[in-house]
Amino acid sequence: MSMVHHQSRRKSALTLLAIAVGLWVLLGLMGLATNGPGASHSRMGSAVLEDFGAARVDASRIRFTLADESYTLERSSRGWVMAETGGYPVRLDRIADLASGLETLSYDERRTDDPYKHDRLGLGDPTEGGNGVLVEVFGPNNDLSHAVIIGRKNEDLYVRDPGNTQSYRADGSLSPFYNRRAWLDLDIVNIEPAAIRSVRITDSRSRTLYLRRAEGSDSRSFAPAPPNQNDRLISRLAASATALAITRLTPQDVKPAEDLINGPIARHISETFDGLEINLQAYREPNGFWVTLRAIEAGEGARRAEVINEKAEGWAFRISDYDFQDFTPSVTSIVEPAPEPSTP
Repeated sequence: MSMVHHQSRRKSALTLLAIAVGLWVLLGLMGLATNGPGASHSRMGSAVLEDFGAARVDASRIRFTLADESYTLERSSRGWVMAETGGYPVRLDRIADLASGLETLSYDERRTDDPYKHDRLGLGDPTEGGNGVLVEVFGPNNDLSHAVIIGRKNEDLYVRDPGNTQSYRADGSLSPFYNRRAWLDLDIVNIEPAAIRSVRITDSRSRTLYLRRAEGSDSRSFAPAPPNQNDRLISRLAASATALAITRLTPQDVKPAEDLINGPIARHISETFDGLEINLQAYREPNGFWVTLRAIEAGEGARRAEVINEKAEGWAFRISDYDFQDFTPSVTSIVEPAPEPSTP
C-alpha cells in the first residue's frame, strides 16, 4: 500500500513539475510577444519628437553629430545659416523638408535593445564612433528641447533616445543629412560651354594669356588673341580646359573670404558672348584650394551678375585639386610665347 501511495505522490509531483514548466514556457513566449522586436508597444504611432510642431517655430539651432563630422544650423537675422562655414546660408528647401520630416516622424515597430546590434540599423552612438546621427534641437534660450539618434538601413528609418538602448523602426521620411555640403547652396555659376567667348588668365608667375573663339565654333577652337595673337598654341586641349573651367565649377565647401590666409596666386576671367564676365581669383591655402568670384555685366538687365554676387560676394569656395589646375595653368603649358622683337 505504501508503494502505491509513493508512486501516486511521485506521479503528482511530476504532473505539477510539468505544469510549472509549461507555465514558464508560456510566460516566456508571452514575454517575447510583449517585448520582442516587431511587437506593439505604448509608443506605437506617437510622435518621435513630441510637440515638435510648436517647438520648430522657436528653434534657434539644430545640431547634427556624426562620428566623423558635426555641423550646426542656426537661425540668424538673414535666415538659417551653417555655423561652421562662418554663417553661409543653407538651402530653404532642405530646412523645410527637415522640419516637416521631424514633425511627422512617428514610432513604428520595436526593434533591438542590444547595443551591439545598433550599428546594423545605423543607430550606433556617434559620440563613440557609431554610425548613427544625433539630432539635437535647441530652443530660443539655447535650451535643449529635443534629441534623437536617427539611423537608416536601406529604405527604412530607425530611431532611439540618446542613452536608451531600445530602438524602433520609424514611420516617416527624412532626406539624408550625412554630409553638410548638401545643406549649402553652392550652385553659384550656371553657364553652358557654348556661351563662353574668351578667357584671360594670369598665372603664378604673373604671365598673362588671352584666348578667344568665334561664336558657334567648336569648344576646342580657342586660340591666342591680341595681344597674344603671335603666341604659338601648344595644346588645344589645355586651352579649352582652362577656357571652359568656369562651366565646371563645383564648390565643395565655403568660408568667409576674410579667413583666407594667403594672397591669390592666379586670376581667371571668363567672358560670355552676351557680356557676362566672371573674375575668379585662386588661393592655395593650408587646408586646400579656394577661389573667390566676382561677376560683372553691362546694361540695365544685368540680373545674372547680381544673382552670382549675392551668393559669392564675401565668400571663398573650396574646389578640388583637379578643378584648381584648370583655373591656374602655367601660360607656357598652353602657348609658346612669341619671341621678343629685337632692338635695332
